[in-house]
Amino acid sequence: MSTTELHEQLKDRLGVESADDSVVTLGAVGALCLLGSAVAFLIGSPFTALPLAGFLFTVGYGLWNHQATTAKALTFLATIATGAILALITVYLIIEAFPAIREMGLAMFTKTSGRMWITRGEEVYSLVPMMWGTLVTTVLAMLIAGPLGVAGALFISEIAPDAVREIVKPAVETLAGIPSIVYGFIGFTILNDYMMENLDLPSSGSLVIVGLVVGLMALPTVVSVAEDAISSVPESMKSGSLALGTTDWQTIKNITLPAAFSGVSAAVLLGVGRAIGETMAATVILGHAQVLPEPLYDVFGNTETLTSLIASQYGVASSTHMSALFAAGVVLFVTVTVLSIASQYIERRMQIQLQGDT
Repeated sequence: MSTTELHEQLKDRLGVESADDSVVTLGAVGALCLLGSAVAFLIGSPFTALPLAGFLFTVGYGLWNHQATTAKALTFLATIATGAILALITVYLIIEAFPAIREMGLAMFTKTSGRMWITRGEEVYSLVPMMWGTLVTTVLAMLIAGPLGVAGALFISEIAPDAVREIVKPAVETLAGIPSIVYGFIGFTILNDYMMENLDLPSSGSLVIVGLVVGLMALPTVVSVAEDAISSVPESMKSGSLALGTTDWQTIKNITLPAAFSGVSAAVLLGVGRAIGETMAATVILGHAQVLPEPLYDVFGNTETLTSLIASQYGVASSTHMSALFAAGVVLFVTVTVLSIASQYIERRMQIQLQGDT
């Protein structure tokens, strides 16, 4: 690539009309330093800090002498770095999980009989109990977070007076800041004891307790995103409905909710992702039995989730056992990625509908 071509590409990327040789050189040096530090880190070189220091020095010099251009370059670099990190994580998970998948084959995702998780001797690794536990706890959590989250969003956005809204909305968002270990400890010490004393559960920990706790944890996410979606419905649509003689509730039910349905659906999907990825609460509450409940629909049974499996066993795992844990991570990664893409698609559809485009 010639200097002229590099010069023109730099102008296009940074959105500047002119870029002198010093800016081109500065950008090239910074890019090479950052690439060098990334390569050094990946190969475990003890000299990783040297090119990183060069990059930081280049950025500092650029901000001092070419502030606007350097700021634009950094934002562009951050976008590229995000995609590169995501790609590296994906490749790394697949590579680490491949030995266990190769040894177990499809049985890792289909085996439902016999012992399904043996880490010593004749090793057996089936993720079916953990996948089932994750599914059940997620469904239970969303049965709580979904309806309550949408109801809370409607109350904050459409019903509550301003004085109440100023108190309730920050209070709901504060719930998201409470550490998950606190939720898990409360579930284990209060809900678990209650279940054992009043429902005669034979062992500590059950899927229904995890579902309840994780549902409360996912609630702020659903409320916040759904409230934003409901608030984005044009006021003219609501005023037109009220002008026709409908009540406030009829307007909410027939105008506001249908118009915000895509955004509300995206909020629920994000809550599902939050529930699937929850680790510490499930790890604290569950009894870590890698078996399917009997009967299968027994929500008071004790099994394992994918996240709690990884959290409870990674410290003693090695070889194929560690690879099986990475396989559980791949399942989680793929699931959450699909949910995230689906929520983004739904939000985009909501924007198109509200703008009146086809």
